[in-house]
Amino acid sequence: MPPSDSALNTFPAPVDWTALPPRVAFYEPVLPRPSLKSLILAIALFLLTLCTCLAAGTQFAVAYANNQAASLDEFLRAFTLFYKDPVGLLVGLPFAATLLTILLAHELGHYFACRHHHIRSSYPFFIPFPSLIGTFGAFILMRSPIRTTRALFDVGASGPLVGFVFAVPALLYGVLHSSVVPTIAHADPNQDTVIFGIPLLLRLFDALFRPGVDPHFLLLHPVGRAAWVGLFATSLNLLPTGQLDGGHILRSVNPRIHRFFSWLVPASLVALGYLTTFRLPVSTSHWSLWYIWAALLLGLRFLRIAPIYDPVPLDPPRRFAAFLTLVVFLVCFMPVPISGL
Repeated sequence: MPPSDSALNTFPAPVDWTALPPRVAFYEPVLPRPSLKSLILAIALFLLTLCTCLAAGTQFAVAYANNQAASLDEFLRAFTLFYKDPVGLLVGLPFAATLLTILLAHELGHYFACRHHHIRSSYPFFIPFPSLIGTFGAFILMRSPIRTTRALFDVGASGPLVGFVFAVPALLYGVLHSSVVPTIAHADPNQDTVIFGIPLLLRLFDALFRPGVDPHFLLLHPVGRAAWVGLFATSLNLLPTGQLDGGHILRSVNPRIHRFFSWLVPASLVALGYLTTFRLPVSTSHWSLWYIWAALLLGLRFLRIAPIYDPVPLDPPRRFAAFLTLVVFLVCFMPVPISGL
């Protein structure tokens, strides 16, 4: 038996773990902000979108002042003001400012949620488009993966909830300052007038603050019409499928249900498009955009979705917030958003 060595039998003194510095967080350090070139692009797109929204807001302001329904002809004439009378576009500023504020709040909700969870993302990019509402919305690009289920929920739910908070008082203002014009409930084919759908939230505000008035007869103030556009955009984003905001939320709650709804929602939109086109008398024109939206969502279904590395379940406050997003979707959704074109 070899002789014992006292030096080899000594052990280090126990370590006091409470005295050690806190463990480094799971996330990597905060990433740098997007590049200056990205900021310039975001500002340029914002200004272009402001121009198209001013034209859209001008035709809404003219229609409101004359107690008339919105008209595609008036919208096209508004664009001529850019070279005929640019100052005349200022009447469209209430609509443009309200709508851009709601969309910016929505995207900043996503942006700051990404910053909170150390997810690299771009600045909000607006999409200018000379349409009746002046824009196709806005978006941010996420350039790093979402690591946890809770981060996935926060990123998905923050935008719609924040945007909805900004849209509600604007819609209330629009209802309180609306005019009662029964003729706007029916499209005039000679003037290319437009009939806007009535979301459930607008019906609730009408019942509370304009009792006895048919919500189809309400000619909203341009601020309220901008809120209507914000609610419409929110309802599209909250569809529980794919990589939309609603898809992120549903995936964070239950990935299996998310996979099922990624097939169910496009099929349901096709059915809704058929019903609103051929079966429902309330629709005075084809709402064929549901077919296009269904095709886009179905195409997104085949794109690869990055895995979640930490699938920890949502805590009770987030589950309650998930329920709130469902309520927001229900009060914003419209089977026939626009008809009469």
